[in-house]
Amino acid sequence: MIIIGFESSCDETGVALACTEKGLLAHALHSQIAMHREYGGVVPELASRDHIRRILPLTRQVLEQAGLGMADINAVAYTAGPGLAGALLVGASVAQSFAWARGLPAIPIHHLEGHLLSPLLADPAPEFPFVALLVSGGHTQLMRVDGVGTYELLGETLDDAAGEAFDKTAKLMGLGYPGGPALSRLAEQGDATAFDLPRPMMHSGDLDFSFSGLKTAVLTRLKALEKETGTLSDRQRADLAAATEAAIVDVLSSKAIKAMKQTGLKRLVVAGGVGANRHLRAHLLKAMARLNGQVFFPPLDLCTDNGAMIAYAGALRIKAGLAVLDGGNHAFTVKPRWDLQDVCVSAASTPAAG
Repeated sequence: MIIIGFESSCDETGVALACTEKGLLAHALHSQIAMHREYGGVVPELASRDHIRRILPLTRQVLEQAGLGMADINAVAYTAGPGLAGALLVGASVAQSFAWARGLPAIPIHHLEGHLLSPLLADPAPEFPFVALLVSGGHTQLMRVDGVGTYELLGETLDDAAGEAFDKTAKLMGLGYPGGPALSRLAEQGDATAFDLPRPMMHSGDLDFSFSGLKTAVLTRLKALEKETGTLSDRQRADLAAATEAAIVDVLSSKAIKAMKQTGLKRLVVAGGVGANRHLRAHLLKAMARLNGQVFFPPLDLCTDNGAMIAYAGALRIKAGLAVLDGGNHAFTVKPRWDLQDVCVSAASTPAAG
């Protein structure tokens, strides 16, 4: 079966084609970073309008890439949540309209499940079961994954997520948007040992996270430096960026390794935008080698939000028998807030119609 997938949860419009037998066939992505940079963050109304402009041209693009036509599509998958309500509605409306016009089944996909399963597109791909470190946007979670739709939450952030810590500290330092990548680039020029920043909850004894205290510590250090010198030098700014990145990476790595030991599993999967961080990748590769385990990452171009993970999650749900394929009911809703546990096999696998 061939599935077309639509992603429009925030500031990237993604469309992709996946096959239940052959995997990913084609994908295309448009990022809104340039548009939102002027405002220092995502403007929901502008995001929704841009999704409307981009989604159909991207659909034509992926069909041309794969050498397929609309008649070749067997099912439609789309991000139903979580995310920005208006942005989600664009992708969901297009997906459901496509499905209704062609008499196809439409499969609502949880955005985080898409990220969670995206490392399966890597070569080599992990086998089940594995522990997943999910670090995407406002989410930082550790999950045990025993199969498609079989997820156990091991730990999560109690306040700011890792991605938010990157973005908020970058903003405090006056770096550009998006803050996380800008901070990481600056950190490459700095000395991570120049400043001693806290590692919140690293030794808490559980698998939960907290990053709001780190942001406060960076703010306090910035104020102290500005009081001493009047303004930050380029060296101080780079050192503080490096120290911030090191603190975040240390906490993520420590908790991930603790989860590996607690579960007894030997495969770790890292998914989400922060999974593209080179420091985090290097740290986890070394740590897992010491445990005689393996760590898997999605391809770099699939770390951020994309349609490939949604189309592929739809294909995997079909193969696992977890998708309704009658193609009859096209009533739909979106869920700006949606717990990943709600899509587990033991719970409802689709959002309620409304």
